[in-house]
Amino acid sequence: MNTDQLREKFPDETACRTFFESVIWQKGRFCPHCGCEKSYHISGKTSRSGLYECDKCKRQFTVTTKTPMHSTKLHLWKWLQAMYYIANSSKGISSVFLAKWIGVSQKTSWKMGHAIREMMDPGTENQPVLKGIVELDEKYIGGKPRYKKGVKYKRGKGTDKQCIFVAVERNGAVRSAPVESDKTSDISPLVKSFVQKDSHLMTDQNPVYCQIAKQYAGHSWVNHHQKEYARGSVYNNTAESFNAILERAKQGIFHYMSKKHLPRYLHEIGFRWDHRIPTVKVTKNGDKKTVMIPMPVMDLLRSLLNRASGRQLRRSLNGGIVRLNVKPA
Repeated sequence: MNTDQLREKFPDETACRTFFESVIWQKGRFCPHCGCEKSYHISGKTSRSGLYECDKCKRQFTVTTKTPMHSTKLHLWKWLQAMYYIANSSKGISSVFLAKWIGVSQKTSWKMGHAIREMMDPGTENQPVLKGIVELDEKYIGGKPRYKKGVKYKRGKGTDKQCIFVAVERNGAVRSAPVESDKTSDISPLVKSFVQKDSHLMTDQNPVYCQIAKQYAGHSWVNHHQKEYARGSVYNNTAESFNAILERAKQGIFHYMSKKHLPRYLHEIGFRWDHRIPTVKVTKNGDKKTVMIPMPVMDLLRSLLNRASGRQLRRSLNGGIVRLNVKPA
């Protein structure tokens, strides 16, 4: 679906609001303040469209109340456009270009981008446990230190860059999270929460994984120090592919990912990774190859809005953003 087709499907604000309500309130309209399922539509001349009043607590609300779009003054069409561009991009979109494409300021598009990334977070309760063949890897992300005369910076694992742990189910979902270091004490709890015990782990020669793998059904590894990157079906190239996408997003799109907001960038890249369909294609040589095809646009938009309830991002006093932990009513 291209942008013209998207506009044809949502020609006006009423169509956009109807779509939002059908997804966020798919089990019926409810008050986000108290959870009451009985409310009244306010249709006065001075009232804004899509406004309701709860029968129980008498508070007013719209479909965006207590979501990352809470108190938005923008048309829902602009939110749909932003979701479309971010969900369909291969590595992400900078706030500068997003602002140009949807017609808002850069500060507004920056907050919109983080609000959409907040919706891309599946939440710990909705994350399926990885199983089967699961590849593990770690990555350090950050820029090159600024040159200082006479100062020699450490390289590799001795740097001050942020360490990220990645677990990928082969032809399946990905889980990633920032960690303090690549020590067993930091990585082991994440592997325990991400990966099922009867899984077969695929890693590199890192001794940390060899120690962790003793608790799992099987473990195979390749020796990158010896230039061994694949031995038959033994490899962790899938996890490294995710790391490569993360690096390209950092280098080519965002240029800088602060430690504070890094989890949201991981949610964004993980969302696009998880919303792909493995499809078997036949090559010219007659061999079968599994290719990951992105899901249809409407499925991506529905998946985003399904996660909207109970999450809020607000402007902080210094112009940044803060997350409010709000339980869905």
